[in-house]
Amino acid sequence: MSQGQASADAFFELLQSSSLSAQFQRASIKQQQRLLPIFQHRDSILYLVETSQVVVLIGHTGSGKSTQLPQYLYEAGWTADKQCIACTQPRRVAATSIARRVAQEMDCEVGQAVGYSIRFEDVTSESTRIKYMTDGMLLREMLRDPLLSRYSVIIVDEAHERSLYTDILLTVLKKVIKRRKNLRVIISSATLQAESFASFFGADTTKIISIEGRMYPVDILYLCEPAENYVETTIRTIFNVHLQEPAGDILVFLTGREEITRVCQAVADRADTVPEESGRLLALPLYAGLTQADQMRIFESTPEGMRKVIISTNIAEASVTVDGVVYVIDCGYVKLRAYDPTTKIESLVVTPTSKAAATQRAGRAGRTRPGKCFRLYTSKAWDDIIPDVTVPEIQRANLASPILQLKSLGIENIARLDMISEPPVELVIDALELLYALGALDDYGKLTKPLGERMAELPLPPMMAKVLLQSESSHCMGTILTIAAMMSVENVFYVPDNDKVSAEMEHMKFRVEEGDHLTLYNVYQAFTLRGNQSPKWAHSRFLNYKALARAVSVRKQLARYLEVLGMSVPPSDLAEIVTSESVRRCLVSGYFANVARMNADGSFGLVNGGENGSTVVWAHPNSTMFNATADWVVYSESVEMDGKVYILGITRIERDWLLEEAREYYRVEKRR
Repeated sequence: MSQGQASADAFFELLQSSSLSAQFQRASIKQQQRLLPIFQHRDSILYLVETSQVVVLIGHTGSGKSTQLPQYLYEAGWTADKQCIACTQPRRVAATSIARRVAQEMDCEVGQAVGYSIRFEDVTSESTRIKYMTDGMLLREMLRDPLLSRYSVIIVDEAHERSLYTDILLTVLKKVIKRRKNLRVIISSATLQAESFASFFGADTTKIISIEGRMYPVDILYLCEPAENYVETTIRTIFNVHLQEPAGDILVFLTGREEITRVCQAVADRADTVPEESGRLLALPLYAGLTQADQMRIFESTPEGMRKVIISTNIAEASVTVDGVVYVIDCGYVKLRAYDPTTKIESLVVTPTSKAAATQRAGRAGRTRPGKCFRLYTSKAWDDIIPDVTVPEIQRANLASPILQLKSLGIENIARLDMISEPPVELVIDALELLYALGALDDYGKLTKPLGERMAELPLPPMMAKVLLQSESSHCMGTILTIAAMMSVENVFYVPDNDKVSAEMEHMKFRVEEGDHLTLYNVYQAFTLRGNQSPKWAHSRFLNYKALARAVSVRKQLARYLEVLGMSVPPSDLAEIVTSESVRRCLVSGYFANVARMNADGSFGLVNGGENGSTVVWAHPNSTMFNATADWVVYSESVEMDGKVYILGITRIERDWLLEEAREYYRVEKRR
C-alpha cells in the first residue's frame, strides 16, 4: 500500500469518527442558520432591543424567528449575571420541539443552556439561559416573582394566534415594564397585526420591524368548484399529490381527531391501489390528545421509499417545523372552542379558518425547496367567506381560571383591566360568580384566605383545585390526588381499530358503577400496585403507558404543591380509610355547578341551581356512564360536537349532597 493510499484511508477513517462528524454537522447547522431570512436582520433587531422596551417582530413562517431570536440575544449578552431569556408558545408541543431544535443548534442537552417548561414537566436547570415555555407557565411563575426579575427578555411568540393566556400575558407585561425599565418584551407575530400590539403598549416605547421573505416560494392552488365533502376531497388530494407530484412529504390540516382518524384509515385502506413504483404512504396523526411520544413521531426521518403524510389539527399551524414537508393540504376549516355562560356548555364549533391562519398553514411548505399549498376551497370563498383573523380566545372562553390567576397577582378590578381585546361582560360575570360559589372570592371580589390563595397556587382548573383542597377535611386526600393526576393527562384507555372487542373487555375490568372518577382511580391503583408500572402490563390491558407514567409523575408534583401549602399529605392511598361516598361527596364540593339529572330516555337535563334542567346532554361514549342509569350526577366537562352535547368525567351522586356541600348554590323551592 502506498503512503498516499494510507493517508487517504486514515482521512476517511477520521471522517467517520463521531467527533469529526459532529463538527461537520455543526458546520451544516451554521450554514442553515445563515440562510434563514432573519439572519440578514440580526443587527437591526439587536439594536432595537437595546434601545426600545417593546419590539414587535413581524416575520413570515419559516423566517427563523422562533429558533434564532433567543440565540441572537444569548450571544449579545442578555443572559449575563445569570439572567434568562423566556420564549413563550401557545402550545406545549411547540415549546418542547423548538427547545430540542435550539439545544441541537447550540450543541447542548435539553435542560442545560436551553430548556423548556410546560405544565407538570420542567426540563430546566441552574445553567438554563434560554427557556421555552407555554404562556400559562410564565404567568404561573409570576405568582412567585411578579416582576419576573430573573428574566432580561420576554419573547411572546405566535402572538397573532391570540390565545387566551397570550392575551392575559400581554396585559400583565404592560404593567410589569412600567416597574422594570430594564426588561425587554419582544412580540413575535406572523401577520400584520403589529399596529394593534404597538398601540396597546404605546408608540413611545414600541418599535416595529418586519422580516420579509421565507426560504422558498409556495404556490397556492384553489378548487374551481366548492367541495361537497372536504374530508373526501382531502383523501383524493392526498393520493393525487402522491401520484403526480415529485418526492416530498405532505402536511394535511383537518379540524379534529375523528376526521384525522378517518383519513389515516382511508390512506391505509387504499394504499394497495397505489402503483409500487410510486412508493408507499406513511400516515401519521397529530392532535393534542396524542401522547408526546406519538406527537414526536412526525419529526422522525421519512423511511426510504416512503412519503410521509402528517394529518393534523391546527396544532401544526405555528412553530412546529417538520423538515421534508413540501406539500400542504388545507381543508379551510378549524374547530374552535366557544363557551356559553348561560348553559355552561363549551362547544367545539367547526368554522372557516382565517386568512391569517391559512397563511400560516401554507407557510409550512417550502422549507427545504419550493412547495405547494392545495386549498380545498375556491378563490371566491377566500375573498368572500374567509375572515381576516380568528376571534380572540378571550372573547369565547371560560375565564374562571385566568381571572383567578389575575386576582392572585393583585389585579382586582377585572372590569376595567386594560386589554388588547375586551372580553364580553357575560363571560367575566360568569367566571366571578363561579369563583365566588367555590369560595375563592369573598363578597368584595377579593381572594379568600387561605382557600382562594391556595386554589390559585395549584396548577389545576378551579373546580378540581377546590376538590383537592377539600379532600383534607373529607379524609380522602390520597384518593383525590390520584383522581386529579389522572384527569390531568390524556385518555389512559386506547381502543385499536383492529381489536375493539378485546380492548373493551379489558377496560370493563376497571369500571365501577359509581362512575368515571373512581374508575380512573382503579386504573391507577392497578397500574402502580399489580402492574408495578410496567409498560408490558399496560399494553396487554390496552392502557396508555405514557399517560399512566405521566400521571404517576403529576401525582407526586401535586403532592409537593400541597406540602408547600402546609397541608398534610398521606404517604399513600392505603394510609387512609376511604369510602366511595366520601370521595363522591368531595367531588360535589367542587363540581356542584356541573350537575345533571337523568331523563326517561337516558339523556340528562342540566341543573343550574334548580331541579328541572332545560339543556339536554348525553353521556359521552368514552364514559363509564354511557348506557348506564343514574338519577343525579356531577361531571367534569361538557362539550358540543356535531350538534349534540356530551358530558365526560361523570360520577353518581345523591341529591341531598348538593344541599349539604353547596348550600349557597342550591335551594329547594316548595311548590304551591
